[in-house]
Amino acid sequence: MTDFVVDASVAIKWVVEEAGTPQAIALRRSAKLIAPDLIVAECANVLWKKTQRGELTPREADLAARLLERVDIELAPTRGLLAAATRIALAIAHPAYDCIYVALALARQTRYVTADQRLVDKLARLPDLDLREVAVSLDDAAKSF
Repeated sequence: MTDFVVDASVAIKWVVEEAGTPQAIALRRSAKLIAPDLIVAECANVLWKKTQRGELTPREADLAARLLERVDIELAPTRGLLAAATRIALAIAHPAYDCIYVALALARQTRYVTADQRLVDKLARLPDLDLREVAVSLDDAAKSF
């Protein structure tokens, strides 16, 4: 079984039907998943935003949150990722929140799966081979299982 670091853009698809949900569910079933503990706050924020936009009712958001609390995923502390995430964020001019996931994948020597194609594209343009190859889109990851 392969290990992957995943972010909130993938995790939310496990509990809210949207584009990429089948791929996210297949990933969850076929890999050991890891995420920085930051994912908890990010998922709560996504559920709040979806409720504010009328995409979810408060009851649906609560149910989704309770389901996410039960997902089998290893949560890693973010503290040790701060310096690496900052360097990556500065190198690609991208929010450091996302770069914490990249830093974790590099630290664990595994791939980072995200539905954020813009981030995947930014990393793919870098000269650093490790950074260029660390991220994979959810669609591309789904092709491997």
